[in-house]
Amino acid sequence: MTVPPRYTPTRYTNSAIALHWLIALLIIATFFLGLTMVDMPGITPTKLKYFNWHKWMGVTVLGLAVARVLWRLTHKPPPLPVTMPKWERIAAELGHFGLYALMFAVPLSGYFYSLASGYKVVYLGQFTLPVLMDPNPQLKPILKTTHYLLNMGLAALVSVHLLAVIKHQLIDRNNILKRMLPW
Repeated sequence: MTVPPRYTPTRYTNSAIALHWLIALLIIATFFLGLTMVDMPGITPTKLKYFNWHKWMGVTVLGLAVARVLWRLTHKPPPLPVTMPKWERIAAELGHFGLYALMFAVPLSGYFYSLASGYKVVYLGQFTLPVLMDPNPQLKPILKTTHYLLNMGLAALVSVHLLAVIKHQLIDRNNILKRMLPW
């Protein structure tokens, strides 16, 4: 009796692909909304609306990141091309770990910054998230800076991720992008 060869997927599952692109779009939109709202002068209804949308999008990213990590723990991703040098494999693993870590750290730092500022987070205007700390004027500027720096780190890491994809697609021509495209 012959044993059939073990199937090795060449692309991510549809669920992983959907989560990847949804999270990516939300992160980009949340980032630019955050930059827009903090540059608006004064306290206006529009600025307050943007702050709420920013928080809702951050909470959504956090929830989807949980789903993505659960997927990753239960599904082995497709292997990297065998032609990839070891240092690139290590860099890819470290980069993905950093992206996952920041998908949690950025929204959580924003959540705690909001609480330290004395504002509850009411998801979609309906669901009040737990208030885990009292307003804290001493911690507020630290959390504000932390949230900003984590966002800049995420933007940098996403940029490196995109540059790596472009390199693999245009220079190495190893079709690594195909693994994550929905079509």
